[in-house]
Amino acid sequence: MHTKTITQLVKGLRAGDYSSQELTQSYLARIKQHQALNSFITVTDEQAMAAAKQADARLASGNAPLLTGIPIAHKDIFCTQGVRTSCGSKMLDNFIAPYNATVVDKFNAAGTVTLGKLNMDEFAMGSSNETSFYGAVHNPWANNTVPGGSSGGSAAAVAARLIPAATGTDTGGSIRQPAALCGITGLKPTYGRVSRYGMIAYASSLDQGGPMTQTAEDAALMLQVMAGFDTKDSTSVEREVPDYSAGLNNSLKGLKIGLPKEFFDEGLNSDMAAAIETAVNEYKKLGAEVVEVSMPNLKLAIPAYYVIAPAECSANLSRMDGVRFGHRCTEPADLNDLYIRSRGEGFGTEVKRRILVGTYALSEGYYDAYYIKAQKIRRLISDDFNKALEQVDVIMGPVSPTPAFGLGEKTSDPIEMYLADIYTIAINLAGLPAMSIPAGFINEKPVGLQIIGNYFAEAKLLNVAHQYQQVTDWHQQTPQGFE
Repeated sequence: MHTKTITQLVKGLRAGDYSSQELTQSYLARIKQHQALNSFITVTDEQAMAAAKQADARLASGNAPLLTGIPIAHKDIFCTQGVRTSCGSKMLDNFIAPYNATVVDKFNAAGTVTLGKLNMDEFAMGSSNETSFYGAVHNPWANNTVPGGSSGGSAAAVAARLIPAATGTDTGGSIRQPAALCGITGLKPTYGRVSRYGMIAYASSLDQGGPMTQTAEDAALMLQVMAGFDTKDSTSVEREVPDYSAGLNNSLKGLKIGLPKEFFDEGLNSDMAAAIETAVNEYKKLGAEVVEVSMPNLKLAIPAYYVIAPAECSANLSRMDGVRFGHRCTEPADLNDLYIRSRGEGFGTEVKRRILVGTYALSEGYYDAYYIKAQKIRRLISDDFNKALEQVDVIMGPVSPTPAFGLGEKTSDPIEMYLADIYTIAINLAGLPAMSIPAGFINEKPVGLQIIGNYFAEAKLLNVAHQYQQVTDWHQQTPQGFE
């Protein structure tokens, strides 16, 4: 059963080929069997079986939502009532969420079965899932390589078929990059399309939740549940949610694809460039037209992002002080000692680095020079995308400059690690939707094709991705040992 997509599992449940309880038991057994991947932080066996029993009853009643009985898991950044929500950090190792994130509530209402919480880079800060307090996640395609980050646990679990789908979050590529490195489909929606309520904040103007699945067809089903206006989230957009599955089979004849020349400079691995070119050629066969576009300000995306995101993280994580919740040091001498030692012990190296950078950028005398200037650059980058998308329907390119790199290979050089997100960060700065789909292999490691669309054009992206997956089988490949 574990090789089936959500679409196939839905049909099997409705036909009575198996029950949700049988399905849930099967996936829980696989999670236990493959603990070495370290993709889960918490497995909620008892709660999952209870939810599966309820799902079977709803299915038997004949009046159940489409995804009733389907097992999923949540990135451990989404608050889940009564379950530890750690954000991959020692700071929140003892935090039991008293409420559900809106995304979690939506999936519960849809009848899905939550199997647990997935490993991630600490507070979503990282590109390799090596900053987690609970240890690095391993890429199922090559055990000695990273799965990408920060949603590495989600990507690895879906790729290894431990779950049919997962939630992730994307601040600078944290859904798309791990999806690419693990050979699955990952979608970052338009900023404001999915509620951020109960999704513990890293950078509030950049964070966005989205689905991680085997196929675009499954991503459409997941997004259908996740999307929608939420009065609890001031950044949520009040806009009608379309039927994301309705246009999956639309013809791509006449589709205009933009290829930014800045994506294909000397920094891109030659094998990666060849793989992307091969994928684009498939689209030409489907009737698409390719146009070169230019976005001259893309080169400024990384410096702008690494001022804006740390500044927002500095503000957001100031609440983690050992007083109200989170890790508290033992026997503090006074309040100042409590703050210093609790935060010093609770946060990891990368989180501390970003807090310091962000606090500096926001400090008196530097706010205008760094933060305000970075926001102006952000507008220039957004304008570049807007101009390009006036000429084309979608923009395509690589997700990552290379396939999955080795565990520990970049941990000593933060700048080199930051460059792993060079092709994804600009999309978050602009607030656009984008996705990664499997598009081949380099030295037996997966390659992802990035598809970028206009605001709220997720249905178009899903159609473009689905049509490619109808004529290729990269998304059907399973890592050796996880068949």
